[in-house]
Amino acid sequence: MTLTPFQGKIGKTYKESTSDWQGPVAAPSGAPNVVIILLDDVGFGQTSTFGGLIPTPSLDKLAAEGLKYNRFHTTAICGPSRAALLTGRNHHECGNGFLMEWATGFPNYSTMLPRSTATIAEVLKGNGYNTWWFGKNHNTPDWETTVAGPFDRWPTGMGFEYFYGFNAGETHQYYPVIFENTVPVEPSQTPEEGYHFMTDMTDRAIARMKLAKSVAPNKPFFMYFAPGAMHAPHHVTAQWREKFKGQFDMGWEKYREQVFQNQLDRGIIPPGTKLTPRPDWVPAWESLSDKQKRVYAALFENFAGYFAFTDHEVGRLLDSIKLLPDADNTLVIYIVGDNGASAEGGPDGTLNEIRNLNGLPTDLDDVIANLGKLGGPESEPHYPLGWAWAGNTPFQWVKQIASHLGGTRNPMVVSWPAKIKPDSQPRDAFLHLVDVVPTILEAVDIPMPDKVNGIEQKPLAGESFLASFDDPSYLGRTDQYFEIFSNRSFYRDGWKANAQHTRPWRQDLAPGNWENDRWELYHLDEDFSESNDLASSEPDKLEELKKAFDQTAERRSVYPLDDRGAGRLAIPKPPVPGADENASTYTYFPGATRIAEPAAPPMKNRSWTLVADVSADGDATEGVVMGFGGVAAGMVLYLDAGVPVFDYNYFEEHTVVKSNQALPSGESTLEVDFDYAGGGAGKGATITLKVDGREVGRQSMGATVGGRFGIDTFGIGEDSGQPVTDAYQPPFKFNGEIEKVTIKIKPSS
Repeated sequence: MTLTPFQGKIGKTYKESTSDWQGPVAAPSGAPNVVIILLDDVGFGQTSTFGGLIPTPSLDKLAAEGLKYNRFHTTAICGPSRAALLTGRNHHECGNGFLMEWATGFPNYSTMLPRSTATIAEVLKGNGYNTWWFGKNHNTPDWETTVAGPFDRWPTGMGFEYFYGFNAGETHQYYPVIFENTVPVEPSQTPEEGYHFMTDMTDRAIARMKLAKSVAPNKPFFMYFAPGAMHAPHHVTAQWREKFKGQFDMGWEKYREQVFQNQLDRGIIPPGTKLTPRPDWVPAWESLSDKQKRVYAALFENFAGYFAFTDHEVGRLLDSIKLLPDADNTLVIYIVGDNGASAEGGPDGTLNEIRNLNGLPTDLDDVIANLGKLGGPESEPHYPLGWAWAGNTPFQWVKQIASHLGGTRNPMVVSWPAKIKPDSQPRDAFLHLVDVVPTILEAVDIPMPDKVNGIEQKPLAGESFLASFDDPSYLGRTDQYFEIFSNRSFYRDGWKANAQHTRPWRQDLAPGNWENDRWELYHLDEDFSESNDLASSEPDKLEELKKAFDQTAERRSVYPLDDRGAGRLAIPKPPVPGADENASTYTYFPGATRIAEPAAPPMKNRSWTLVADVSADGDATEGVVMGFGGVAAGMVLYLDAGVPVFDYNYFEEHTVVKSNQALPSGESTLEVDFDYAGGGAGKGATITLKVDGREVGRQSMGATVGGRFGIDTFGIGEDSGQPVTDAYQPPFKFNGEIEKVTIKIKPSS
């Protein structure tokens, strides 16, 4: 920590000297507390605050006390949006061109945030602020999220003094994979006892804020509050879900019509705005079967319940802020979504989104049979793509589609009682996430330093919109590019050129042929919703913007374009730093837990053996020896009353291999031989379980998980996070002794 200059005098002895205590640099006089609230996967037309049909009274209340912004933009996907928000640079410039799970070896797509793009927290911490991060962190590469580190790209290495949250794109809300700073922690309660991560992180944020102000009331804080909500899995209790029973039976077209009228009536969108028509990839609601309507409506009711619950929890945080001694001098920037509503639930939605992401279809009969689990710990639900289209009213397209406003336009509300006079009329300045950092710096009266921790900094890409707090006519940015998955766009002076390229629910589709993409042109000053394509009537303007995109893409490190979905997922990622990149044998000891899937042994789509050297006490011994994955999919080796059990969870279809007797007292060797059929990804296997070299069980399965197990981790001696099976309560720690577990990967056939 930088100390203030020594102002005393040093003489030969203390008698000729004058002491002066050095201390930490103080924040500028009058600097406000700053709170950024960032939700996940929210459409422009979902909250009641912006005309949607899901009541968000806490957001409504904040908006009534401050300002609404109706032309704020994100990148169309979560990790890149968060990188832009925290650094004030465009996502490609800070190594986050796409998500860490899809990382490639190009600096702009590696997800390795460089030191030359320091976060706002790093700057504020060096200028007298407390800095805290609660919730989602999707900006640390998978292979750097283990206990081996390095930790410089964890929140605590990026300027945040405290972190309580998860390192992934999403987490199970009942069984989250939580870290406190860099240490894994388990939830304090079970789901049956009422645990939910949204409540947990809110409690933690409120407690830290109150404690800090109790001890140092004059020291401002910066809080980044980033729930996993509203990203799937949509987890909420029946109490919240049932509030919305039957409320969406009218279907998605009628939903859009009602929301559109609300938006017009409340001045959220300007008069003359047109409602964009239903696209061919969304079926007409009335063309659906009764079975489809029942499932689709239930999945969206569940989402609405989750959103209402989330609004309630955020409301608790906002209410607690009002109790602070300097409550009026607290700047709250509430960004309602890091991208538009998500169509990643596919055509039918799902109770197991990881199954969907692995390219496997949802069986509606299976969903109906399991609707009783909807929203609970045994489900990982997501609604169908028609509701995503509806949620982005009045715009075209959805999350991931950076070419169109349905992917990139999100509501924002700003409150600062000491400085902002409430205004019910929305501010319509064209803004982007990169504008938030310069706005905060101007608000706290701190210039962006040329160097941070001795590292020369890339210039900020954004511009402060502080002037808009007082000036309703503030226009915002004059230009901005957008690109995700080759879906790209360029905005300049009210005109916007768009090229849509991929589809979010088709990870297997990489169309290529970028030169064949059809570009559209819209004049947003006269066409708020991108409803009137002027490409044919304004060809010169379109060519001008296409050229501007290319020039900007060169300058902002956008190239090379890459439209591979599942293909990029399959690209080998770097090993854990310090690990043997060419290893075929992996040895783990007790305590090796919370290892992210890409950093775990490569046990999918190939044969392997697992050998565990354990000491047991007969039928008194229980617990997990090795756990990998969770509720959606995974595998686990555990002892139940001393009896060895191996369970392979193939999207809730369990293949169980079990011994018929308990281990003897003393030392034993457990072995699992996984004989993969070969011939491509996701094929079958034969599983043999052995004790001290003797076969005690064998089972075959027709298919295995070819992609990812999902949102949980690999570990030895416990099944932390969500359980692979409901046969035990996690973490179900092994109560015997494990000397080591060795996994040998056999050459691919």
